Amino acid sequence: MMAALKAYPQMLKTGFAEAVAYRAEFLIWMFATNMPLVMLAIWAAAARSGPIAGYSQTGFTAYYLCALLVRLMTGAWVVWELTMDIRQGTFALQLLRPINPLWQRSADNLAAIPMRGIVALPVVGILLWLARGELSHDPLQWLLLCPALMGAWLLYFLVQASIGTLALRFESASSLFDAWLGFSNILSGYLIPLDLFPRAVRDIALFLPFRFQLSYPIELMLGRWSRGEALELLAAQWAYVALFFMITRFAWRSGLRHYAAYGG
Repeated sequence: MMAALKAYPQMLKTGFAEAVAYRAEFLIWMFATNMPLVMLAIWAAAARSGPIAGYSQTGFTAYYLCALLVRLMTGAWVVWELTMDIRQGTFALQLLRPINPLWQRSADNLAAIPMRGIVALPVVGILLWLARGELSHDPLQWLLLCPALMGAWLLYFLVQASIGTLALRFESASSLFDAWLGFSNILSGYLIPLDLFPRAVRDIALFLPFRFQLSYPIELMLGRWSRGEALELLAAQWAYVALFFMITRFAWRSGLRHYAAYGG
């Protein structure tokens, strides 16, 4: 742990250099994250004749621009890289290093955030211009947004890391993550605001960890909660972070005991 913390600044520099070197591919991936804009066009058209579940056209604009911003700033891709490294056999070489490979993966993902900001800043400008009346006016909720975004990123990363380590036991774990991603896109509020679900489905979605990956930071930006409720939800989000950290740690240690290198 101490060795990783000492080397982490250099790993961040290396990760940022890689993001800059592959900036064209990176920006293409970023611009491909456009589903909130598609859903915005659909729901804004539906709300033309009147609000839907309390969402006006401006309300939908604020929601989906916030969703796009949160997704841009919290995305992770470790599951695909980890699975590929294990299958190709290069993962065995990474294990020879004195630092856990997941530390390097986390640094690579975090170091790409400045590059994401290039895309995110125009979204922020459009949001402030088109939907500023829908945003929260409570400075505390904006302060809570920073740990909420970090918690959302950690959930994305830890879930992918725990699923990716299953490739240490099986040939591939990407299909399992595809299933997780399908549920996440629906139950996190990425495609449809949770307020629009039937009550029974909404109650389940509010309890599951998916909402803390996306919907909770959006709710902070829109000022949907009181200060006390926002703090309680932040504590619940980080409780899920701690849970998935333990799951990832167990999956990692268990997977290494059963690891057989693929490729050569």
